Order: sequence, then structure tokens, then C-alpha cells
Amino acid sequence: MAPVPESRAEASKAKTAQTAWHRQLRDSITCPVELADRINLAPHQRAFLEAVAQRYPLRITPYYFGLMDPRDPNDPIRRQCVPLAAELADTRRNTLDPFDEVTHSADAGVIHRYANRVVFLVHNECAVRCRHCTRKNTWSVMTGKSRRLTNRLSAAVAYIDSRPTIHEVILSGGDPFLMETPDLAHVIDTFRAIPHVGVIRIGTRVPVSLPMRVDSGLCRMLSRRRPLWINTHFNHPREITHQAATACDRLLRAGIPCSNQTVLLRGVNDQLPVLQLLCEELFQIMVRPYYLFDADPVRGTAHFRVSPRRGRALYRQLRASLSGLALPRYAADIAGLPSKQILA
Repeated sequence: MAPVPESRAEASKAKTAQTAWHRQLRDSITCPVELADRINLAPHQRAFLEAVAQRYPLRITPYYFGLMDPRDPNDPIRRQCVPLAAELADTRRNTLDPFDEVTHSADAGVIHRYANRVVFLVHNECAVRCRHCTRKNTWSVMTGKSRRLTNRLSAAVAYIDSRPTIHEVILSGGDPFLMETPDLAHVIDTFRAIPHVGVIRIGTRVPVSLPMRVDSGLCRMLSRRRPLWINTHFNHPREITHQAATACDRLLRAGIPCSNQTVLLRGVNDQLPVLQLLCEELFQIMVRPYYLFDADPVRGTAHFRVSPRRGRALYRQLRASLSGLALPRYAADIAGLPSKQILA
């Protein structure tokens, strides 16, 4: 499908409509002292929080902060976004970049691990810094390799254009939906113009952490650039709020299929009733439960890992309790293998 250029009037209208999500980003919690005050941490806990945030920065939108119980350290939303001392206690070797993404990255910010598809890192910004992020140890390296988007985009096109086996481009980062709508449209159009690229996929957690970003201007732009696929990232049923469901519905009504990739996280969703409810509620809002992933073996995330034995047992129970369309595939990303591995 040929891309449809955005008019100046549409771009201006979209920019005006985006004030709500811009305010959310502006008012995000990024300071450990502010966060400590908001969740009422004891003095000895504040020191740990500041030390972890210095190594692994924090960012929490007011919307996402509002989903947690700030008084409960075991709250599943809080565990996903509030730094813990356990992140610094994890000192395992060879887990800074377990999938060698830096090695597989061209200077353009292209990750080429699999023969027929690449990931393009649009930037390194997210609405919420997830504590289980697979790239939490490599942001500075990736950023150092990255130049201005215009230059990186040209280099990425040259890289992909010279490799006709690449049929799919996955936009990731960072979150592509944090780009201004005309800028994201330009990125999509640029890759769409490569003759052998047939599929463009966007990975985003915005429906979970910043659902007001999914506005009419964004959906209108995306609908004009189909075929597109969106993978989002709900990990807990409490993340499926009315606002989040509305954001997904807007994308679906724009003709953009939505799938979900959940990560199995200890203390967040490693109980059958939680996983079952998550999949059922995703199914009800027409977001396909696509993958249930083992947490990647990234340094600073060991406290989230669920043992393979427990993971398989949970999945067997899940498979027995859900209809086929609501059942995700249980898989893991394993370094050196040509595709994701199905575990059960």
C-alpha cells in the first residue's frame, strides 16, 4: 500500500491533540528522591533506591504510578517500575547483553540476529523504565552507536536494501510511539519504500503505560500505512484499564491488529489465576495473547526469573484452563539460536 503523506494541517492538529501525553511525560517521576517521598520509603531504603537509579535510571508516568499501591512493596505494578536493591545484587557474568545485540547492531541502530528480519532502534526513550528491560545494560552503548535519526535512517535503509533476504522491519527502541506522529510516519514510509520489505511491525508499551498517546491523529496516520502489526506488552490484569482498552480499541478500529507479549515475572504474574485472568481480559478486548516469554537472562533482573520447571508447570495449567485463541505460546529467546524456542 502506497504511503499517504500527512498534510501540514493534520500534523498541526495532531500536535495540538497530543498535549495530554506530553504532559504525562513532562510530569513523569525521574528523581529517586521524589519517588522515595511518593512511596514513603524509610531512610535506609532511600539510599538503595538512589544507588540503583544511578545505575539503572527510573521513569514512571503519573498514569502508571496511579495503577500501583504505593504502600505495598509487593504490589505487581510497583515491582515493574520501582528500582530495587536486588538489581545491583545481580552480578552474574556474561549477562550484560546476553543476545549480543550490540555485536549484531550496525551503526545505524539495526539489530540483525535473524536472517529475514531486523529490529530498528528508533531512540532510547520509554514512558516507563521497566525494571525487567532486556536492554537495561546496553542503553549507553546503543546510544553511543546512534547518530541523529535522519542519518541513522539513511544508513539503515542502505543496510537493509543491500540484503534482499530481509522481509520484515520491527520498530523498537525505546518506544516508537513516543515519536511525534509525523516523525513516525516518515520512518514507516522510509522502510515501506524498500521493495523487499513486506512487513513492518511496531513494538510498544504505550497502551499500558501512556494510553492517552494513542490519539486520533496517530491512529489515522497508522491506518493509512497498513499493513502494519503492533505488539504490545501487558504483564498484569490491573494494567488493562478502561484507558488501556480504549487505546487498543482505537488501534483495532484503525485496522491495526494488536498482539501481546507477556513476560513471566516472579512476584508479578507467576500465579495461575493472574495469568489466566490476564489472557482472558486481553482476549475480551481483542488483543491476541501472542507470547508468554521467560524473562531474558539480563544482569539486574535475576529477582524476576521463574525457574524453568515452575514455568512449564504454570503453562500446562494455563493451557488446560483457556480456549485456544486466548492461549499464548510459551517461549524463550536463547542466544545463538535461529529463532525463539517454544518451551511447552
